Amino acid sequence: MTIRTILVDDEKLAIQGLQLRLEPFDDVEIIETCQNGREAIRAIKTLKPDLVFLDIQMPGFDGFSVVQGVMDIEPPLFVFVTAFQEHAIRAFEANAVNYLMKPVDEDKLADTLERVRTRIAEKKSTEEAEKLKNVLSEVAPEAVEDMETDDSEAAGRYEKLINVKDRGQIFRVEVGSIEHIEAAGDYMCIYTGDNSLILRETMKDLERRLDPRKFQRVHRSTIVNLDQVRQVKPHTNGECFLVLDSGAEVKVSRSYRDVVARFVH
Repeated sequence: MTIRTILVDDEKLAIQGLQLRLEPFDDVEIIETCQNGREAIRAIKTLKPDLVFLDIQMPGFDGFSVVQGVMDIEPPLFVFVTAFQEHAIRAFEANAVNYLMKPVDEDKLADTLERVRTRIAEKKSTEEAEKLKNVLSEVAPEAVEDMETDDSEAAGRYEKLINVKDRGQIFRVEVGSIEHIEAAGDYMCIYTGDNSLILRETMKDLERRLDPRKFQRVHRSTIVNLDQVRQVKPHTNGECFLVLDSGAEVKVSRSYRDVVARFVH
């Protein structure tokens, strides 16, 4: 798989530096470079890249304006690259794959490209599933209706928000934002990447509220959101670690490894 990529930055040296850092990645093909937002919008609409590394602070059309300017087509994946930390929240609100600070760190770049590969693979899987449904709708329309009914009924059985009373406050936690959950007696420690909360509930009861297609037990005291898994690292004695979006690592015991293997490739 080749990741067709455009680099956008108003500084030539910044583009050259990023080109050098991307050279070791054989699957990244730089198809265009742009020095301002208008050029970037034209190039994205014409070339339809898979990925755009996008500077935020540019004269005229800034990085966020570029994202807005291509919303009338199927947009590529965006990675924001900037020298200004204060743009981080807006970058993630724009659904960027990642946010890199200048000068770009090589390890963080490698991690970002791994996320890009995962996103592209997920997109292709979704497209293939949609093609299958389209074929089925022509030859066996009743099968498609059954599939859609099963999916909607299954999704509706599980929580989308969990109310957590912690430190005298009630927090409404979106289930999809939960990275992993660890048991401590009758209490659950819920981790969302940038926060942790304590919920008084048994693991067995909490498991019943979570969609098992996404949340799986990987240890007798740990549940993981499989959508947040970005890497599997083998360990000794048949055990392994899952690396999550936040960089946190969760140990998978041998008895649960087969369960995770069905979902993580």
